Amino acid sequence: MGITGSLTPDQLEFFHSQGYVVIESFASEDEIKGLRKRMDELLNQFDSSVSSIFSTKNQQNTTDNYFFESAEKISFFFEEKAFGDDGELKQPKELSINKVGHALHELDPLYKEFTYSSKFSSLVSSLGYRRPVVMQSMYIFKQPGIGGEVVPHQDNSFVYTDPHSCTGLWMALEDSTTVNGCLWAIPGSHKNGLVRRFIRGENGVTFDRPSPSYEQKDFVAIEMKAGSLIAIHGDLIHQSFENLSPKSRHAYSLHVVESDGCKWAQDNWIQRAKMPEPLYALP
Repeated sequence: MGITGSLTPDQLEFFHSQGYVVIESFASEDEIKGLRKRMDELLNQFDSSVSSIFSTKNQQNTTDNYFFESAEKISFFFEEKAFGDDGELKQPKELSINKVGHALHELDPLYKEFTYSSKFSSLVSSLGYRRPVVMQSMYIFKQPGIGGEVVPHQDNSFVYTDPHSCTGLWMALEDSTTVNGCLWAIPGSHKNGLVRRFIRGENGVTFDRPSPSYEQKDFVAIEMKAGSLIAIHGDLIHQSFENLSPKSRHAYSLHVVESDGCKWAQDNWIQRAKMPEPLYALP
């Protein structure tokens, strides 16, 4: 099966030199509305008594069996600041969720149809994938006032193959700005290689080494309009700040790896009975 790549030579050159590229108007208004409406339905249906807290600042302590099992489920994770001193939610659950993951793209028909559409296949084909597999999907809310910080990191740390093959695909479902917590990245930092890994062992998860310190002056803000998508090299250093504004910053995020000639690490946090269905498979 032949697939025509959707990225232009200039876009590919930018991706390889800077470690990311933004594709404007990747999704239509109708697609955005459909994805958001379906997430509203999922939120209405979910039992908030069965959930977990997600934090990138305190990941080792907030990781539990609910998190591990989410690799093959549609699971709901609260913001750290969603709860009061009494342990109760301070606001409705719809405004308290950090993210939903990590198998939306497999288990929900609408998200599966969108993820396995030709636009994603064409995009990852441009990047040279022969048998790409989406290992995780996330709907990220970045809630107004309490949307948590995502500390500087590399996607290959969490979604590791040998050789490295992860690309992050992050699509804005609302305008993403410096006010409501847009992405920031260090251009070209992917050329320095992988800094550390997030490893799952008998006693839970841990990083194999401390995080380096980064100079904020080296980061650039990546503001995006709703419907735009950014492809992120797996070794690119990127982050986002807390959302202290009154406006949310919804996004749909995928992490793609190569399954042709790349070995999935058995000590990744994601451990599955079988690999997901590939987006496509070249002969």
